[in-house]
Amino acid sequence: MATNYVLIDFENVQPRNLEILVDHPFKVLVFVGASQAKIPYELAAAMQHFGDNAQYVKIGGNGKNALDFHLAFYVGELVAHEPEAYFHVISKDTGFDPLIKHLKARKIRIQREKDLAEIPVLRTSTATSGNEKVAAIVKNLGVRGHSRPRKVKTLANSINTLFTKKLKEQELMSLIDELQKKRYIEVSEGNVSYKLPQ
Repeated sequence: MATNYVLIDFENVQPRNLEILVDHPFKVLVFVGASQAKIPYELAAAMQHFGDNAQYVKIGGNGKNALDFHLAFYVGELVAHEPEAYFHVISKDTGFDPLIKHLKARKIRIQREKDLAEIPVLRTSTATSGNEKVAAIVKNLGVRGHSRPRKVKTLANSINTLFTKKLKEQELMSLIDELQKKRYIEVSEGNVSYKLPQ
């Protein structure tokens, strides 16, 4: 299973909900600015739950975008070692978006979220109703661009992976039917085409 890396821009976002990651296979890196002298107890306690799967990265100096450059370097280093991993940059800083767009064009699975709760696997794992599941699927497909599944079987496998392989065949087919009813997809002879919202 591909690793999920969470890289937190702590100068920009101070998450108070790190514990929501504990039951999932995440590796967490918290990037702390040179002038940030204190870490809240709640964050430190939550980080301890991850053991070796969590670390702080203290930036060595000050300067405009110093932390952003460090975080970008770590993404590059991690991609070189694990190109199949998922990368979640947690920041409200839109300055990361051109880099993320470039990396996505190179088939690297990365996105920026403003909060930990926006990470797709967390959103999908808490989705209970059919409408919530369909919304999570549509959002996931929307960010995948040209790498969307083209066959019904591949789409079913992709949806099952999104929900950490917890769905039965009947529920998978029901979700695909719902996507068709809502006109997000069209199926013809086992082939899938998309009409997703922008």
